[in-house]
Amino acid sequence: EGGRPVVDALPDTRVGRHVAGQLVRCGTSSAPNYDEACAAESRADFAHKVGVALKEMWETCGWLGFIIKAGLLPAKKIAILLDEADQLRKILGKTVATTKGKKRRPRDGEPPAAASNEKFSISNFQLSIPPPLNKPTLPSVNPPHTL
Repeated sequence: EGGRPVVDALPDTRVGRHVAGQLVRCGTSSAPNYDEACAAESRADFAHKVGVALKEMWETCGWLGFIIKAGLLPAKKIAILLDEADQLRKILGKTVATTKGKKRRPRDGEPPAAASNEKFSISNFQLSIPPPLNKPTLPSVNPPHTL
């Protein structure tokens, strides 16, 4: 059904017109922002642009919720659109999280990364334990000489 029937059904009042305009702007911007992300120049650029689409979807969910809370339209008329926007918000959010969380693939000849999600593995971690504080150090004793 899409969002147009919802926007067109909003009352022709100052608040109704304002909400309609906001909903048209944020509700129609996620898809083009996602399209732009698909042409990103890097993984970071992709994550950023999908993040912009995600922010717009958050705003869309917010305005749809406002319509219900303000009594501008009945919840029944908004429910399907709000559910779809919420699902898209979750998908975009997971996409950003996955994109930011993935490490680069190893180059030819490099060992694969550790199998865990840890920032470092025991193989590249050096442990250095300083001597305890306030503990007297024993004088060094020369070993006996053997003949």
